[in-house]
Amino acid sequence: MIIDPKTASPTDVYKVLIGSIVPRPIAFVSTVSVEGVRNVAPFSFFTVASADPPVVCFTPTGQKDTLVNIRATKQFVVNIVSEDFAEKMNTASGSYAPDVDEFVVSGLTAIESSVVVPPRVAESRVQMECELFQILEIGSGALVLGEIVLLHVDDQIIDHFRIDPDQLRAIGRMGGNTYARTTDRFDLARPKV
Repeated sequence: MIIDPKTASPTDVYKVLIGSIVPRPIAFVSTVSVEGVRNVAPFSFFTVASADPPVVCFTPTGQKDTLVNIRATKQFVVNIVSEDFAEKMNTASGSYAPDVDEFVVSGLTAIESSVVVPPRVAESRVQMECELFQILEIGSGALVLGEIVLLHVDDQIIDHFRIDPDQLRAIGRMGGNTYARTTDRFDLARPKV
């Protein structure tokens, strides 16, 4: 099958992308509105953009509360999702009104950040406090780039700056309602050239 994005529907192109670019890590982004309402929502269009300076990026589509809050406050926290709180993360993914606190709805624990105003998700073993670096408008969405100003890593999962994936137990998104565990792994050494 050949798919031309210029003639195929955006919905069909989206389905092909999310079904083939897998597994996708999840940025569980916490923000605060200018009115002080906490928000936390998952985004699976997420990756590292730079290590020096440390910058992460994710892509919300449409005018999500997360994007509105980041535009207004220039701050957010990326929380890495582990399998043990996947259900609560999924609950927070609903399309709630802007005045709804997803921490309360999902039963997640909000804890104070050290540098930025938005809270961190206590259940997350890795939390990245971010200042807005740049927003690039792309079609109906936006690519949000955030410079990490402080990292919080659970002492139980890190040794000499190496994260233990068996302790992190991160999950990723596949297509549709399907998620993936990061427990089935294999090693390949880079060729010495």
